[in-house]
Amino acid sequence: MAKLSRFKVAAVQASPIFLDTAATIEKVINLIHEASMGGASLVVFPEVFVSAYPYWSWVANPIAASPWFQRLCESAIEVPGPEVARIAQAAKDCEIHVAIGLNERAINSQTTIYNTMLLIGPDGSLIGKHRKLVPTWAEKMSWAQGDGAGLRVHQTEIGPIGMLACGENTNTLARFALLAQGELVHLASYISLPVAPPDYDMAEAIKVRAMAHSFEGKVFTVVSCSTISPEIVASMEDAFPGSGALLSRKNSAFSGVIGPDGRLVGSPLIDQEGIVYADIDLSKCIQPRQMHDITGQYNRFDVFDLRVNRRSMQPATFHDDLNLDMPDLLTVTNKSLTENGGHS
Repeated sequence: MAKLSRFKVAAVQASPIFLDTAATIEKVINLIHEASMGGASLVVFPEVFVSAYPYWSWVANPIAASPWFQRLCESAIEVPGPEVARIAQAAKDCEIHVAIGLNERAINSQTTIYNTMLLIGPDGSLIGKHRKLVPTWAEKMSWAQGDGAGLRVHQTEIGPIGMLACGENTNTLARFALLAQGELVHLASYISLPVAPPDYDMAEAIKVRAMAHSFEGKVFTVVSCSTISPEIVASMEDAFPGSGALLSRKNSAFSGVIGPDGRLVGSPLIDQEGIVYADIDLSKCIQPRQMHDITGQYNRFDVFDLRVNRRSMQPATFHDDLNLDMPDLLTVTNKSLTENGGHS
């Protein structure tokens, strides 16, 4: 067995520059450099950090929120594209793995947007892309459903990495699909969501989900959650009076690292912007599995059977006969005129 790696990870807790893609990319690049200077081999960014979460869908009716959906579409980016290339170049310059959430616009559609996570290697290559399988609740007003094509664990030089976005981390089968592929490092991207019911502690809920996955799978979970900047609160309050107080609730963002025993590694961040650093030793994933190895000896695969469709969804499939010789229309026309005595 190859020796399992040790490395430092950085989990970013910050807010994007709201609906400003260019400015957010600049912030991403600065944070990549900061994480690299901090000694991290992997830096993880929040859900749809480039460059907005659709809070308007939670605080307004669909008609009133529709102009904001247009702004989201206009600020979304394509993968690959120039914005991703700039992030990849920063990853290469810093020789660091980068995981980041973004609003991905489908190449052949102006209004099909995916909640997408990218994993970029320290050489600037795109290692993996995952589109959120099911948008949560009001998110269905903004994002299309993803597919299983990105439900993969990526073999990197620091270890096997899988990733899910926000509410997907409650999807038991999606999580098991990653664990079954040998995942040892799980990346969980989130957004601060203070619009939940008053008795719902979002920060605690995020932590509980991460602890559950780490304890069940005996893996490390890196959580990166966005914050809500005063700019976002002001924008929503101006458009939808009364929403500002709701969006300003505390205990709505949690970022940190959970170990394979289900406990915190280091100290997390709650609500405040910053970067959480933690040291990961993948060899610590071994001993806990002697008790519970749910993808191996602690399971009954003669009883349970999980099947995962990892085909990529496409709006249409075109079958072209590339060997078909298309007739020259001028030749066909001249031949027809000759055969008919010059009459068409």
